[in-house]
Amino acid sequence: MKTSMLDKLETVERRYEELNQLMASGSGQWQGLAQEQASLQPLVYKFRQYKQTARELEETEQLLRDGLEPEMAVLVKQEIEVLKKRGEDLMHDLTISLLPQDPSSSKNAIVEIRAGTGGEEAALFAADLFRMYTRYAQAKSWKTEMIDASQSDRGGFKEIIFEVSGKNAFGTLKHERGVHRVQRIPVTEAGGRIHTSTATVAVLSEAEEVEVNIKPEDLKVDIFHSGGPGGQNVNKVATAVRLTHIPTGMVVVCQDDRSQLRNRNKAMAVLRARLFDIEQRRQQEEITKERRSQVGTAERAEKIRTYNFPQSRVTDHRIGLTLHNLPAILDGGLDELIDALSADERARQLEELMGEPQRSASPS
Repeated sequence: MKTSMLDKLETVERRYEELNQLMASGSGQWQGLAQEQASLQPLVYKFRQYKQTARELEETEQLLRDGLEPEMAVLVKQEIEVLKKRGEDLMHDLTISLLPQDPSSSKNAIVEIRAGTGGEEAALFAADLFRMYTRYAQAKSWKTEMIDASQSDRGGFKEIIFEVSGKNAFGTLKHERGVHRVQRIPVTEAGGRIHTSTATVAVLSEAEEVEVNIKPEDLKVDIFHSGGPGGQNVNKVATAVRLTHIPTGMVVVCQDDRSQLRNRNKAMAVLRARLFDIEQRRQQEEITKERRSQVGTAERAEKIRTYNFPQSRVTDHRIGLTLHNLPAILDGGLDELIDALSADERARQLEELMGEPQRSASPS
């Protein structure tokens, strides 16, 4: 184990013992101390298992160095291999436990899909992506709820915004943000030529009111008649809500629900999520100097993933992963892609934690 990692773990263990002493003495806020102690306990116990295993390994190796009968030496060597494997497994678990945790990972997600380059074909592709994510959410037993949508002439979406509620929804779907590219023969193409179109996906973590303070005087609220689906009641009663955040000029519209109050609450959730995302990215930019925009400009050259229909191929350009099961993926089978992206994220975090140079991204 590297010295830097050992120092981190010993610091955690010292804090754990300090918390035990504080709780035993009755000083401080007991509930807060107990919560912190409980959060550190699994890591400390695993670290102590690792240290015990290291001691047993050293003692067993010393037996071998002292000289043994051939039959006993074989058994001792086998025990050494078992202890080494146990130590490696414990070290891997400890390293994963030390990775920084995104506090937003467990939150619900707000997903925004917008047609990019490609006109009507891009809008149809946006509808394909919406179906893909709702099918994936269904497989995860997550709940999806429409917030707003702008349909195209052929049934696609110029823009669609929806909420995904469920365990670790944001932490899972955050890997989907960026420009998605499709290569296929459009239904409008008489010559049978393959076209390339794009759609952008933004994934925002749901923000609580305490996390984003929106002053009433900074908000302009307009109520109007919905022009979307819902029947005569929706059109006769003014239920659609448009919120304008005056300081940023950000506009959010919600007209999917029959209730004006529910539309307003949904619109506020989107506004809070967008403002929270802007602040998070600003803070991250100050630390890491990473690229600010989630989705770029939606030009064809910018992409995180390509969906090639003629070859039934999906390629994620960030990790160089290609899968030849396009229909299954568009039907919500995203697990292999998302698992690979999550593993890549952990690998990069491990490299940073261990003080090794970060590897460059896979070529696109």
